[in-house]
Amino acid sequence: MIRFLGVFSLLILSSYSFSQEVLEPIGAIARGKVVKHLKSTTSLDSTFVYTYDTITLPILDEFSTSKIQSHIANPGDPNVTEQLYHELLDMSDNPLPGNAVFSSSPTKRYTTSSGNTTETNLTPTPIKKGNLNAYPIQYSNVSAYPPYNIYDTTDFVNDPDTVWLSFPDYLQDSARIFSAHLTDPNAIWIDSAAYRNYTHALNPWTLGVMTFDGLDENGYPYNFGSTASSYNDYLTSKWIDLSGNAPNDSIYLSFIVQREGLGDKPEADDSLVLEFYDSGADDWDRVWSMKGGNVGDFKVGHIRLIQSNYLTSGFRFRFKNYGSVAGMLDEFHLDYVHLRTGSFKADTLFEDFAFSYPVGSLIETYTQVPWDHWVNDPTHMNPNVRVILRNGSNGPENTSDGNVEVSVAGVTEANFLLQNQTLSNGDLNYGPRTVYESFHDFTGSYTFSTTPDAETKTFDIKASATAPFAHLAVNDTSYTTQYFGNEYAYDDGTAEGAFGIVGTQARIAMRFDPYEGDTLMGLKIHFVPSTYDLSDKLFLLTIWANNNGVPGAVLYEDDFMTPRSPVYEDGRGVFTEYYLSDSSLVLPDAPFFAGYRQVDANKLNTGFDRNNDNSSKVFFSLNGGVTWTGSSIPGTAMIRPIFKTSGNYDLAVEELEDFSDWLVYPNPATNVVHLQFDDPSKYSGAIVRSISGQVITMLSASEMEFDMSSLPAGMYFVEALNNPKVVKVIRQ
Repeated sequence: MIRFLGVFSLLILSSYSFSQEVLEPIGAIARGKVVKHLKSTTSLDSTFVYTYDTITLPILDEFSTSKIQSHIANPGDPNVTEQLYHELLDMSDNPLPGNAVFSSSPTKRYTTSSGNTTETNLTPTPIKKGNLNAYPIQYSNVSAYPPYNIYDTTDFVNDPDTVWLSFPDYLQDSARIFSAHLTDPNAIWIDSAAYRNYTHALNPWTLGVMTFDGLDENGYPYNFGSTASSYNDYLTSKWIDLSGNAPNDSIYLSFIVQREGLGDKPEADDSLVLEFYDSGADDWDRVWSMKGGNVGDFKVGHIRLIQSNYLTSGFRFRFKNYGSVAGMLDEFHLDYVHLRTGSFKADTLFEDFAFSYPVGSLIETYTQVPWDHWVNDPTHMNPNVRVILRNGSNGPENTSDGNVEVSVAGVTEANFLLQNQTLSNGDLNYGPRTVYESFHDFTGSYTFSTTPDAETKTFDIKASATAPFAHLAVNDTSYTTQYFGNEYAYDDGTAEGAFGIVGTQARIAMRFDPYEGDTLMGLKIHFVPSTYDLSDKLFLLTIWANNNGVPGAVLYEDDFMTPRSPVYEDGRGVFTEYYLSDSSLVLPDAPFFAGYRQVDANKLNTGFDRNNDNSSKVFFSLNGGVTWTGSSIPGTAMIRPIFKTSGNYDLAVEELEDFSDWLVYPNPATNVVHLQFDDPSKYSGAIVRSISGQVITMLSASEMEFDMSSLPAGMYFVEALNNPKVVKVIRQ
C-alpha cells in the first residue's frame, strides 16, 4: 500500500515505544553479492539464462530445509551453452560489421544553388535491430539512415561537405548469453526473493517459513525510502507435469499463511496472492488472495485444480505479495505448501508433529561465550534449555521421550534425555493442535569438551522428539550449532526489528557478566537501516562499570576526534567489529556494561532479536548517564563484546609512536591527504582501513595520495605495505 513514512513511524511508536525507546521494522539490509551477470552492464551481456527439469506430484515444502533451485553455473560447464547476439542484423539475419552505425531519424542532403537550398532524405538501409536489454531478445525491422548529413553547393565546383552526427543512435553492439539447464528433483522453486527463515513467524507450526516483504533476494529494499507499494517477492514453482491427471483425481493445493508474525503488520490493502499458470494462454490466473491484518494463528488455503487448462505438462503456480517496497514491511509468512492427488474438501488438518523453533542455547544465559573463557570455567551448561513442539493432530497423541545429541566433527560426545512428561508440560497426552514450550536441565555430568585445540570450537546439536502417529518425520528433528569464538552474545544472530533510543547524547548499555576477567578488545554491533539511512550519523563506543545493577563509571569512551558510524554490512545478521581506539581494556571478573553514546537525537537502529528476551540486560539514559532506565521491550539488542584470545590479539590496530621514516599530511584532513617517505624506494603501496578494519582503498606504488572527501567523519588507518607501521588519520 502507499503510506507516508512519518505516519508509519507513529504507528510503530504506539505499539512498541516505551519512554524514548523505539522498535521499528527493518527498512533495509545491505545488498549482498549475488551474481547474475559475469560483468556489470546495462545490457544482457554475460547473463545466464536457466531452464529447469519438470517435476511431478506429490509436491510438499514445509520450509525446514531449502528446496530452492541453486543457480550455480559457469562458462565451460558441461550443461552450459552460449550464443552471441548482435544488436544490428541485415535482412538475412547476418550481423552487420562491428563499426556499423546509423541514425534512426532521416538524414538529409542539402543542395544550395543560386541562393536556394533544397533538401532530400538520404536513402535508408533496411536492417533488423535487437533489444539487448531484455530476454528473449526480440528483433524488429527498421529503416537505418546514414549517420551524417551532406551539404552540397552547385554554384561553383567543390566537393560536398559531410557532417557526421554527434550522437547517432543505432550502433552495433553484442551480448553473449549463456544458457544452463538445471536438474534437481528435490528443488521446487526457481526464484529466491522470499526469505526462508526460522524466526520471523509467531508460533510457527513447523521449523521454517517463507517470509514475503519489501526486501529482495539480497536483503535490500526494492526501493529504499519510497512510500510506494508494488508486487515484491515472488515464489514460483518449476514446471509440473499434470498431463496424466483428470479433474476427478481430486488435485488440491494446500498451504497455511500468517500475517505479521514477529515483523510488520500488513495493512488492509496489502495482500498475498496465489496464481496458477495457464500454459495454453501463456498467462497467470489469480485463484486466491489474503488481505493484510492483525497477527493471528496460521490460516489455511485449500484450492482444487479441476480446470483442464491447468492439467497440462506446463503447469506452474506462484505466490507473490503486494506491499511497501521500502523494506521488511507488510509481512506474510507461508508454510506447508502441498500439491497432491487424492485429497478432498475437508483435507486441511496438516497432521504433523514438529519442532516449531530450533532448540535453545545449551549454555546458560548466553548463546555464545569466548572459547578461552569456557575452557577455564566449563560449569555453565543451561538448566533451562527451551524446546518448543506442536502437535498438529486433531486428537490427543501419546507422548514419548526425546533426545539431544552433541557431537564434534561427526563424533558423538553426549546424549541428553528430553523427558516426555517435561516435553508435554505434565499432560498425559499431547493435546490436539497445541504448542508445548518446555525447559530442560542440561547441568548433569556433561559439559562441552574443553580440549583447547583451537581458538574457536563448534559443536553440532541434533535434537529429536516425536509422537506415535503418521506424520512428516523431517520435522521431528532440529539441527543447530554451539559456537565458541571470542565474544559474548545473548542474541541468535537474526534481527526481527530495529531498536534505538531517541534523544541527543542518549546512551544504550547492555549488561554482561563474564566468566572471568580478561582484556576487552571492542564490540560487535549489528546495525540495520529502518526507513532512513543513518550510516552518516556518529556515536562513541562506551564501556561502563557496574553500579548496583546499572551502568556506573565510564571505563572507556571514544573521544570526539574518533567517532564511529553505523555500518550496514552485506547480508543478513552480519555484525560490524568496532575495536577500542589505540588501546584495549582489562576488565575484572565482574559485571560490566557495553554500548554506545549517540551524538544526534536519531535512534541508530541496532538489530533486535525478538525470539530471545534479555530486556532485563538492556538500559538507556537520556540525561548524560545520570540516571538509567531498564528496557521495557521484550527482546535483545544485538551488541556483543569481543575479548582477547590467543588467536585474535593482533586484530586491534596498534599505532606506533615512531613515524620518522614516513608521514601522512595534512592530518586532520577534509579532502586529499598525501604520503611522504624519507626513502621513496621503500614504498610499494598502502592500504587505507576504517576503524572497524574494513578496507576503504588500496594504493599502488605510484599512488602517493588519496581523497577522503567522500568518507564519513572519523578515524582511519593507513598501513604502508612492507612497513610495520600504521598511521592514524582523522577525517574532519
